[in-house]
Amino acid sequence: MFKKLNEIEASYDELEQQLAEPDIFNDQERYRKVTKSHSELGEVVRVYREYKKISGDLADNKELLRDKDPDIREMAQAEIPDLEERLEELTEDLKVLLLPKDPLDEKNIILEIRAGTGGEEAALFAADLFRMYSRYAEEKRWKAELMEQHETGTGGLKEVIVNISGERVYSHLKYESGTHRVQRVPATESQGRIHTSAVTVAILPEAEEVDMDIKPDEIRVDVYRSSGPGGQSVNTTDSAIRLTHLPTGLVVTCQDEKSQHKNKAKALKVLRSRLLQMEQEKAKAEQDANRRSQVGTGDRSERIRTYNFPQGRVSDHRINLTLYKLDQVMEGDLDDFVNALSAHYQAEALKSQAGN
Repeated sequence: MFKKLNEIEASYDELEQQLAEPDIFNDQERYRKVTKSHSELGEVVRVYREYKKISGDLADNKELLRDKDPDIREMAQAEIPDLEERLEELTEDLKVLLLPKDPLDEKNIILEIRAGTGGEEAALFAADLFRMYSRYAEEKRWKAELMEQHETGTGGLKEVIVNISGERVYSHLKYESGTHRVQRVPATESQGRIHTSAVTVAILPEAEEVDMDIKPDEIRVDVYRSSGPGGQSVNTTDSAIRLTHLPTGLVVTCQDEKSQHKNKAKALKVLRSRLLQMEQEKAKAEQDANRRSQVGTGDRSERIRTYNFPQGRVSDHRINLTLYKLDQVMEGDLDDFVNALSAHYQAEALKSQAGN
């Protein structure tokens, strides 16, 4: 581990020297690359340098235990437990920082929310989740662009697709994929009975053209007139787009924009991201056939979280975390879950690494 840390620190110092060169600003592409690499290594180097300092302090204190002065020996002995504890914490931090980075963490995402079992109540909860994630994106100062939505006419959503862009969006939301279950008394329930409904959430890393090249002859493009709830026409032009990816049979529609070209561009973005996800799932299935995955299956059909309105609680079943702050969570306060899930899967990855 320490050989790798020394190499990282040397690379960091070299990047700092490059940033100090006056002519680096003349080449903006090089400047961006060097700045990005410098930033990526910064946290590891900061923790490693603190580790070396604490390690040196600990060695000095142990040396002072041989001092002739009893007061100095006592002072040195008193400091050792705190230094050893801090050194242990920094060692664990470094192990986490040296875990292989998910290459998708920096990506923007396509968020897809679909009403599942539960009829209109599921559609209403889908709208609630859409609002929750929109509030979370606002808090993080990300940009959310609506790609497609199908309303029910009573405030619910059968389906909504959103492009969310910003800093490390996928790294924050990648564990939100799965089935979200809601338990509450619907407004239409006269007997006061609690109903259980489900909504599926998919988090797709946004695929660039370089990630997923789609040939024109692999797509069938159908143009039609946009329609809203109840079948009424949204506009009078044939601007809605349906793309069919012939090799896989995947179908994507987009009718949010009045421009046919904009709808096609949005639909292509969603199609690329779904195809990228298919490739990732295929690669993961092949990997899992050789050895059991240590970080969970990521199966989208799994029930991952329950929102219980009568009790005001939210429970994540993967990490057995229950919070009695449902109102805050529905307003976009998701960091407790995001951070706990990230810590859990980091711990799982560390176990996997230790077992190899």
